[in-house]
Amino acid sequence: MTEIEKGERVAKVIARAGLCSRRDAEVWILAGRVKVDGRVLASPAAAVTAESRIEVDGAPLPTAAAPRLFRYHKPRGEITTTRDPQGRTTVFDHLPPELPRLQAVGRLDINSEGLLLLTNDGALKRQLELPSSGWLRRYRVRAHGRVTAERLAALAKGITVEGIDYGPVEASLDRQAAANAWLTIGLREGKHREVRKICAHLGLSVNRLIRIAYGPFTLGKLPKRALEEVEPRRLRQALGLEEKAKKKHGKGFAKAKPKPNRPGSRRGFKHEREAAETGQEPGRRGRGKPAAASKPATAPRKAAPKPVARKDAAPTKAVPKTAAPKKPGTGKPTVARPAVRKPTAKPSGARKSHANRRRPS
Repeated sequence: MTEIEKGERVAKVIARAGLCSRRDAEVWILAGRVKVDGRVLASPAAAVTAESRIEVDGAPLPTAAAPRLFRYHKPRGEITTTRDPQGRTTVFDHLPPELPRLQAVGRLDINSEGLLLLTNDGALKRQLELPSSGWLRRYRVRAHGRVTAERLAALAKGITVEGIDYGPVEASLDRQAAANAWLTIGLREGKHREVRKICAHLGLSVNRLIRIAYGPFTLGKLPKRALEEVEPRRLRQALGLEEKAKKKHGKGFAKAKPKPNRPGSRRGFKHEREAAETGQEPGRRGRGKPAAASKPATAPRKAAPKPVARKDAAPTKAVPKTAAPKKPGTGKPTVARPAVRKPTAKPSGARKSHANRRRPS
C-alpha cells in the first residue's frame, strides 16, 4: 500500500487502491464490509494511517498500483459517470475489460466531445482538476451568432455570469461564417458548463464543443473512442516529478559527458586562455592537469659564413662543363658493324704505263 497521509479517511484509501469509488467505499463501510485492525468500522469518517491494517470482505486491501493516465477521444452521446440511472451509454462501456478501474479527469457533458483524461489514481485525478495546477483546457467552439474580437478580448479580465465569477478566459475568433462563428477558448478552471454559459452571455448558442487539449496533453489525431496510455516518463515530466527527483537524487543521475574541444573552436580558445592564466592545462572532463615544466629555449644555429675571395689570389679558370652521359635506350640493343673501306682510285699515269707494256714495240 502506498504511503498514507496522517489522518486520511479510509474511504479515500480504499478508492485509491482501485476497488471502487469513494462513494461506494462509504456504502461498504456502512454495510459493515470494512475492518480496520480487526474491528468493523461503523462510520466512513474514520481515519487511518500507514500502519493501519485494512480489510474488505475479510481480504486485505491490495497494494495500490502505480498511477496511470490515458487519453480517450469521447464522442457525442456518451456521459462520463461510471453508472447512469437512466441507462445511457458511458465512456467506460467501450473500454477493454482488462484495464484497472478508471476515473474521468474533469467533465465533458453528453453533447461535448474531444479529449478526456482517464486515470486509475484518485489523488492524481484531484491534482489535475485543481485550478492551482495552472493547466489550460482548450476548446474549439462552433456557435450560432456573431461576436467581435473586442468582446472576446475583454474576457481576459474575467466575467460574472448569473452571479458566478469566472476567472480570466483566453478567447479568439477563428472564423465568422454566415450564421456560425468558430472560436478557440481556453480556461484554467472546470466549472459546470462554463464555456456554454460564457457564450450564452455573449449572445451565442453553442452547437458544437470539442476539447482539444488539457494541459500538455492534446487530442491530436486520436480516433473517436480510441484509448491511448500516456508514457510514465512523460507523465512524470508533466507533473514536475522528474525535476523534483533530480534535485533530491542529483548524484544518482548521470551527467552528460562534455565534448572534446575542437582545434580552433571558441571553447578551445577559452580553455587555453584559462590554462595560460592558472598554469594548468584543462583535461577532457574539465579537471585541471598540472602543466608540464617548460624547457629552456635554445638559440637557433647561425648559418656558416660564406668564403670571401682574396684580392691577391690568381683568377681561376672556368672549368668547362661536361655533358652527362646519356642513358641507354629502352629498345632492342644495336649490334656494331665493321666499317667497310672504299677502294681508292689508282693514279692515271699508272694505267698508261701498263697499257704501254702490252703494246709491241
